[in-house]
Amino acid sequence: MQFTHNSLTCQSCAQRFNSVFCKAREEYVNAINEQKICNTYKKGQTLFNEGAYPFGVYCVNNGKIKLSHLGDDGKEQIIRLLKAGDVLGYRALLSGDRYSASAVALEDTQVCFIPKELFVNVLKNDAGLAFEMMKLLSDELHKAEVKLTHLAQKPIRERLAETLLFIKETYGFEADGITLNVQLSREEIANLVGTATESTIRLLSEFKKDGIVELEGKKIRILHTERLLRTANLQD
Repeated sequence: MQFTHNSLTCQSCAQRFNSVFCKAREEYVNAINEQKICNTYKKGQTLFNEGAYPFGVYCVNNGKIKLSHLGDDGKEQIIRLLKAGDVLGYRALLSGDRYSASAVALEDTQVCFIPKELFVNVLKNDAGLAFEMMKLLSDELHKAEVKLTHLAQKPIRERLAETLLFIKETYGFEADGITLNVQLSREEIANLVGTATESTIRLLSEFKKDGIVELEGKKIRILHTERLLRTANLQD
């Protein structure tokens, strides 16, 4: 079940200047604020399903979401992880196609929905927002190209280390400064890496033995970021 809450305003939203709407003109921010629909999705609830047609875009106010695609064998492949300030559903909407992935809340998440007609109208009339959308699409294309290259060329051990660093960059740490601020199953981590769950479990155990990480259920603590960087074969 999802709960509507329209008490959130775009003008006072803490995420406005961290999102694609950072350069939207005030008149369009006001229009979006008047017509948006805000909901709370419980952990595990679906925002939209792969194969459905889009009726608008979603802006994450608070919480965490995964975008995942089902392969021909029915196995889930996580495409993106989203956080507060991120926008989703825009590619299918702009291309007039169906959703190529499903969006599922990783924890209780607040999301604002912006209807299709309004969003398209604002894009047509607000050059600042249109430019930010182009930057967003270009950035996503670049990330997809890099991931494809790494899937083809990097060993699984390096990809797992890189995935843990990616999760850290996306969601940060908990208050202790070492525990990743999201709890993902081993299968979900394997989906991000692009390997079998068994391989992920084995390599995480190796990382633990090497003193790079500490494991407690779904919680992962990064004990040595520099060694993880070296393992990922990243330059910075």
